Amino acid sequence: MREIVHRHLGKVVAGAALAVAGTAAMVAITLPGTAGADETGGSRGGAAQAAARAGQGPGAAPPGVVEQAPAEGAKGTGRDPLTDDEIRRVETIALTGPSAAAGETVDGRHGLQRLGTDLADPEANELDDPKAPRRADVTFYDYKTDRLITKTVDLGTGKVERSGSQHGVQPPLSREENAEAARILIADPLGAGLKADYKDATGHELTSPDQLLLSSAVYRATPGGRPAALDACGEHRCARLFPKVKNGPWIDARWLIVDLSARKVAELDGH
Repeated sequence: MREIVHRHLGKVVAGAALAVAGTAAMVAITLPGTAGADETGGSRGGAAQAAARAGQGPGAAPPGVVEQAPAEGAKGTGRDPLTDDEIRRVETIALTGPSAAAGETVDGRHGLQRLGTDLADPEANELDDPKAPRRADVTFYDYKTDRLITKTVDLGTGKVERSGSQHGVQPPLSREENAEAARILIADPLGAGLKADYKDATGHELTSPDQLLLSSAVYRATPGGRPAALDACGEHRCARLFPKVKNGPWIDARWLIVDLSARKVAELDGH
């Protein structure tokens, strides 16, 4: 194991594992050594960077346009995993309607942030029915209202059977959310150490999340935790990033927390 090198952010780690502890709860994260970093989060979401938060200022993005559901394409049967065509179709169906267009994605566009799409469990009275309807649960996050939204789509009828929303529920972050958190951190003054460490490791400037491999954990705060700037984490969607230089070392940024809902960065006390 190569020794930890003390640098601008505190540590650039090569071939090591970090034990990560939050101020609110202990979170154990094992980082692989020289292998590539797995990106956490939901399946097949798409999110591009936006220039402004939705609904703010004269340059705000126009209302979203509802798309027609695509053709059914390849279909699975029974408890087969969802096909790519099924995933695309149910995500489009789940995003139909004015409530979806009124939401906000992680980068400020109109719509909902896709987190994941999974085959739904059958109803209790369908467990032994080989012809039971095939359904998919599609999960989104609405950054405008900080709600987790789940929609269940019947793959046979193409209709949303039920929809629900919850506050304070924070599933793992998607790839798009990881990238946006890194983008916010790179642009923030508190990201100066990350950029300096990246330049030390590569000789190049860090300007984009695309230059990093990103893993993450959802950060939650407890009342009275420090700093107060992170008290909303849990109600807000907050990310703790574990960046890795492509084909290079991990950079230890575990005490920098990105509040994606507020688009702000805070440093944990004691660092």
